[in-house]
Amino acid sequence: MYAFLRVNGVAVEPHHPPIRPEPPWTRRRVVTAAATALGGLAATPALTACGGDESGRSVAGGGGSRRELTFACAAFTGGAAGMQSFADRYNATQTRYRVTVRNLPPPSSSTECHQQLTQLLAREDGTVDVFAQDVVWIAELAAAGWVHPLDSDVSAALRRSFFPGLVEACTYRDRLVALPWYVDAGGLYYRTDLMRALGRKPPTDWYELADLAAEMEHRRVPMGYLWQAKQAEILLCDLVEFIASNRGHIIDPSGAVRVDSPACVEAVQFMRDLVYRYKVSPSEVFSWDEEPSRRPFTAGRVGMMRHWSYVYGVSQNPDQSKVVGKVDVAPLPSFPGGTSSSCLGGYQLGVAAGSRNKEGAMDFLHWLAGTEAQLAFALDFGNAPSRASVYGEKKLAEGQPAMVKLKEAFGNGVPRPVTPHYSRVSLALQSAVSRALVHGDVRATLRSARRDLEAIV
Repeated sequence: MYAFLRVNGVAVEPHHPPIRPEPPWTRRRVVTAAATALGGLAATPALTACGGDESGRSVAGGGGSRRELTFACAAFTGGAAGMQSFADRYNATQTRYRVTVRNLPPPSSSTECHQQLTQLLAREDGTVDVFAQDVVWIAELAAAGWVHPLDSDVSAALRRSFFPGLVEACTYRDRLVALPWYVDAGGLYYRTDLMRALGRKPPTDWYELADLAAEMEHRRVPMGYLWQAKQAEILLCDLVEFIASNRGHIIDPSGAVRVDSPACVEAVQFMRDLVYRYKVSPSEVFSWDEEPSRRPFTAGRVGMMRHWSYVYGVSQNPDQSKVVGKVDVAPLPSFPGGTSSSCLGGYQLGVAAGSRNKEGAMDFLHWLAGTEAQLAFALDFGNAPSRASVYGEKKLAEGQPAMVKLKEAFGNGVPRPVTPHYSRVSLALQSAVSRALVHGDVRATLRSARRDLEAIV
């Protein structure tokens, strides 16, 4: 649901002033950012020895005082002692700063996490320096004026090291307002044993998928293809993938609402047809989100399934899966003339506009987005790196093979509509698309949805 701030106990929508201009560069900021972008996870002795007159909290340690930074982050599980143990890797690399993690609710409690983060950022009192945000919150937080723009702090070369779809999702009104951290995206899971038995390969076309799913269902398994269409955020994720793979847009780059375009109508009609025309997906998908759709697949009752990256690990766990060693993942199909498209998920990094120590915040931000830190985060926490080069690391292939298999899906990632009103856009689309899938009359329903979205954005 759409999150509101509370002022004197009264719920109010956050204001949306323009993004604030960034402060002028100092010579030391230039040197620090350049050294970090060129490959240093650990600061060089010359840099760590630098003094400074910047404002910020200080803490004793390391032979002198270190300025204290606060990192507000969802409570990810993993590592020896959670996110603080991960931040301590940074603390051990230099003597200028020390990071303390402020744990927010876990990603599974997204609404509560969003509410707490917006309340912290709205104070603008230096409580938070660096923060992690769900990819769909980026435009809202930027429009509220709560983030420090990163254009001058992030080189073009560094931007190119990330998956393009993530950089797009981190951009608002042509300004880079977040830095990619980790990524998730939808992929096509399939039974390798069934593919071999039928002499088929993973489908690259949606209509080919419907044909193959029918063949699997007829000869081998009760259900040919599963996906998620519960009236919830997951429905928007699946919707984005179908529409983008047909070269369509819900909201196009100019900001115009296009949800009732021919490409979108065809995509939503195909979603409905998977259940009622091709009969390869059960009607239960209209009430299923991630886990209800995953369980039949790992129980061995499904031929193919659209899902997130975590499912590969579950499918190879004998305590949770009856198809161990019989599962692989491929990019999602597309419509004729389109390209495979995967909805982007994950949390991305930002610097708070209210930080009293933006130089230190940028140093930590670059470290978090660096190659070694991303590899360690992937191995300890199971979150996929946003830098393409990390997928060539031998340690990643050994410790998280599913991530390597999904690299192409991450590269095909597309963001959900980028708008500061995303929460309301999502709710309106969930209602309209759910109605179209269950009751039909897709064209008229999407035409009505366009009018609703235009009133919002």
